[in-house]
Amino acid sequence: MVDDSNVIHEALNSDDAWLAVPEIMDLTGDSLATVKTWLQERDVVGIRRGNNNALRVPKLFVTPEGPLKFLRGTITRLTDSGYSDEEIIDWLYRPDSTLLGGSAIASLCEGNKTEVRRRAQETAF
Repeated sequence: MVDDSNVIHEALNSDDAWLAVPEIMDLTGDSLATVKTWLQERDVVGIRRGNNNALRVPKLFVTPEGPLKFLRGTITRLTDSGYSDEEIIDWLYRPDSTLLGGSAIASLCEGNKTEVRRRAQETAF
């Protein structure tokens, strides 16, 4: 597990990098019930932030078709390792020059789930 000094990386400092639930609904065309199901079933994770402390999900986690393909399995592995939602987001966005795209989330966006999940599995040890 990451230490308590983790921070959400620079790529997530802008409000534009996050989607609130209504924005996810607008992007995907799906209902509130569907978006809530994605959150409950951990297809995506988010954290509370902003002036109204609303639940927000990193923009890269959702495409117009729904949750980013391959994200759920990575979230599951990190959760099984004891990571909180904030730590999961931190881990996915943490710069890593050894991964395609320079981070786990960038690598997943490129469709490279195997290496990302292998590294997520290693966090359990």
